[in-house]
Amino acid sequence: MKLGKENMYPLLFKPIYKEVIWGGNMIESHLGREVPKRDMPIGEAWEIVDRPDAQSIVESGSLQGKTLRELIETYESSIVGQNYTGKPFPLLVKIIDAGQRLSLQVHPDEAACRKLKDAQPKTEMWYIIAAHKDAKIYCGLSHKATKGSFINTCQSLDVEKYLQTHRSNPGDAFFISAGTVHAIGEGNLLFEVQQNSDTTYRISDWGRVGSDGKSRELHLEKAMECIHFIQRSSSKITGVTGTVPHNRKFPIIQYCSFFKVDDLRLAGKWDDTTIHKGVGSFQIITAVNRSVKIQKENDTWEIPRGRSALLPSSFGQYSILADETTETTVLKTQA
Repeated sequence: MKLGKENMYPLLFKPIYKEVIWGGNMIESHLGREVPKRDMPIGEAWEIVDRPDAQSIVESGSLQGKTLRELIETYESSIVGQNYTGKPFPLLVKIIDAGQRLSLQVHPDEAACRKLKDAQPKTEMWYIIAAHKDAKIYCGLSHKATKGSFINTCQSLDVEKYLQTHRSNPGDAFFISAGTVHAIGEGNLLFEVQQNSDTTYRISDWGRVGSDGKSRELHLEKAMECIHFIQRSSSKITGVTGTVPHNRKFPIIQYCSFFKVDDLRLAGKWDDTTIHKGVGSFQIITAVNRSVKIQKENDTWEIPRGRSALLPSSFGQYSILADETTETTVLKTQA
């Protein structure tokens, strides 16, 4: 079924909040959201997800209450484009709020998944929305690390000297291909886009214990099947510097097979389309530092700061309306 013009609009979904031991409070303090009160802090807001155990639900409009899976099953290519008809939504979009350092971990690639039961490949990227002064990102093995030195130290704090460590700067991004050892440091608020997978293998949890006094499960044997020990290139993509009184577009992720991400620095109206050479493809528009509006003909829809809207593949020509007095950061994600 095709998506009718009356139902064709930017889709905001109700965030799914995840309470975790390492969660923080920047979703509230920086993005200004009201989050549910839980026994543990909130560490993740799943903004767009289509998984058996988690479904995004449309927040408002004529499709309010519909799940993302229902939309794909009903409207097929009008929502996701021809490449993803009949399949789960290919991406999972999150906001990550790290009040403590996350575990040292790795995700499998397709080759590792053929060896590991029930594993799903996972490549992801992070974009730093905000960070505390001394916040860090750990991503990749350092050039002095050997397989032996990493294995011998991965259960202690000494492992840090074998990791590539970066200071967190808002606007910087990190491309974490499957097989890359990584951890998010304390005090980071990140936008994350990833393959639709929830497979994570913990290598170390830095000696942390849960509220029950027990350590979380580690997955050393499986992790060793996944780590690309030869890969040593930097995962960091340095962010934009300076401001100018006109629109700018900076490709962040260009050559990934699973998603592409652009950093738009806007000083006014930005014209775009979901249809190129007659072929439609969904887009995800994320308002990073302030709210924006999506305009199509005589209709407008607001995307609040920190939120992500799914533009259906059949949405067509549209404009992003940004404040003309100060630079606005918007991320555009496509599969």
